[in-house]
Amino acid sequence: MIIVRITMNVLSEKQKELVQTVLSMMGPMKKETGCMSYALFCDIEDQNLLTLLEEWRTRKDLDHHLQSEMFSVLLGTKSLLNEPHEINIYTIHQSEGQEAVHAVRGKGLQQ
Repeated sequence: MIIVRITMNVLSEKQKELVQTVLSMMGPMKKETGCMSYALFCDIEDQNLLTLLEEWRTRKDLDHHLQSEMFSVLLGTKSLLNEPHEINIYTIHQSEGQEAVHAVRGKGLQQ
C-alpha cells in the first residue's frame, strides 16, 4: 500500500475555495484505479492547515494518478497557499490492527 500525505497551509481568505476544489475532486478520485481512500482533514487548532490523505494499492496506480489532470488541478492550487504543498509518499509493507494493541495491553483490557 502507498500512502500520500499532502499538507497545505492555505491563505485564510482562500480556505473556502481550496476546500471546495478538493471536495469537488473526491468523487472522481475515489473511482480511479487503485485508489483505496481519499480524505481531507482540517487541523483542529488551525483551520487553514489542511491535510489530504490518499491510499493507493500499488506504486503503478499512484504514478498514473500523479500524471493525471486531476493531480494537476491539485498542484494548481498553489496560488491559494502560504507556502508550497508539502507532499510525502510512504510505502507500507506491513500493517497491524487492534490485535497489536491487545497484544501489548493484554487481552482482557478493552482500552
